[in-house]
This record gives sequence, C-alpha cells and structure tokens, in this order.
Amino acid sequence: MSRADDIERIRTGLQAAARALKPFTPGDIEFERKEHRGGDPVTEADLVVDRVLREALPTDGEAWLSEESADDRVRLSSRRVWVVDPIDGTREFVEGIPEWCVSVGLLEDGEPVAGGIYNPATDELMLGSKETGVTYNGREAGLSDPGDLSAVSVLASRSETRRGEWKRFEGAPFQVRPCGSVAYKLALVSVGRVEATFTLVPKHEWDVVAGVALVLAAGGVVTHADGSAVRFNQEKPLLPNLVAAGPRTSAELLSSWLND
Repeated sequence: MSRADDIERIRTGLQAAARALKPFTPGDIEFERKEHRGGDPVTEADLVVDRVLREALPTDGEAWLSEESADDRVRLSSRRVWVVDPIDGTREFVEGIPEWCVSVGLLEDGEPVAGGIYNPATDELMLGSKETGVTYNGREAGLSDPGDLSAVSVLASRSETRRGEWKRFEGAPFQVRPCGSVAYKLALVSVGRVEATFTLVPKHEWDVVAGVALVLAAGGVVTHADGSAVRFNQEKPLLPNLVAAGPRTSAELLSSWLND
C-alpha cells in the first residue's frame, strides 16, 4: 500500500466523520463530564465519530488508539497504528467556538507518517505525509519559519491561558494567540497559518499524532521542551509537552525560552 493510499483513506474517513457530525450543532449540544481526565466533556458526537472512523480506517493487521475507545494493548506490538481523536477541542465544540477538529494520524513503527485534520466549523482540511507533502484545502502548503521571534506568532492553549500559565511569556518577542484544539493548532503550523505552537501541560498521543505528522511532513520540527525526541505508541500514551515549529523558529524558542 502506498502513502498516497493512506492519505486517501484518511480523507475518506474525515469526509465520513463530517457527514456524521451534520446532525449536531456546536454550541447547542448536550454533554456529560468524564469521571477521569479532569472531568473533560464528552458528547454523543464524539462517540458517533469514533465509530465512523473505526469502521473507515483500520484494516487487517492495523491497530487502533482513540480517546473514545478502550485502549487495546495489541497496538504495542503492531507496526501500523491509527491514532484518532474524534473531536479534539470538545470544550470549544460545546461552547460553539470554531477551534475544534477531527484528528486522524497514522503511526508506522512508532513514527507519525501521515495525518489529516478537518475543522468542520471553518471547513479547513489539512492532509499530509513526508512522501506527499502537506495540502490545505487541496492546495500545496508549507511552513512559515522566519527564525526571528519578533515575526513569530505562537498558538497557546486556550485553557492554559485562562489558567494564567502563559503569563511568563508576556515579555516575549513573539505574539501569543489563544486557540482551542491542540490538533488544530499543529495543523495550522504545518500549513503556515502560524509559526509555532507549544504546550505547557501533558497531552495524550491521540491529541497530537495527526498534527505532528503534518508538521513533520511540512519539514518542521517537533520535540519536547528540553529538545529531546518525542516517542509514540508508548505503553502510557501521555506526553509531558510538545514544541512544534519550523527548524529556525524551533531552535530560537528552545534556546531562548523553553530549555531552561
């Protein structure tokens, strides 16, 4: 199977997810609180999209990891693993803020090799792999990587910003812009709509695999805040933090602001 086939499967899965979401209205939807993960909201839409993507994506010999499915440990010995967040940014989805998305990523031997992210609220589709490059609504796209931090915008977690966790960057030369879904933030970096994003609190693999695949496909760099490599398909799929940007911008952020 070629990488182009993988991208087409991701596209088809995201299209099916978009159709499944049509009956739901962002900002006017019932939700429950999960007993774990800090009481994060979950809606019927999350569960419907999870089922749709699971039917569309894995084939024989491929494993599955999703926020809304029980963790099947067979993934740890599988070469190809689909990593999915049916709705990343459910808080924004519930509140009617257009910063949520459907996120589909593919790991091969623990490496993010292909990804697709669709934001139904803005009708933005980002697809990519190292072999095919990255597209934004069907057009070739790429990073914005000025290196000079005064020309850099960094997308920050809306939740982290509300909690005051980004106050230490008030004197930074780069502009900080709050945004919801981390998958969406990574996708926007990959297509040059913004220069960088980084997280200050742990994120699950399903939050970021698709976006990381897109950033890498665009020639970007994704590391932890100390500059170390990120490893995926771990027994506990939780990452302490992430930094994503073009090579020059990443180097400046790591040396000046993140690698204390």
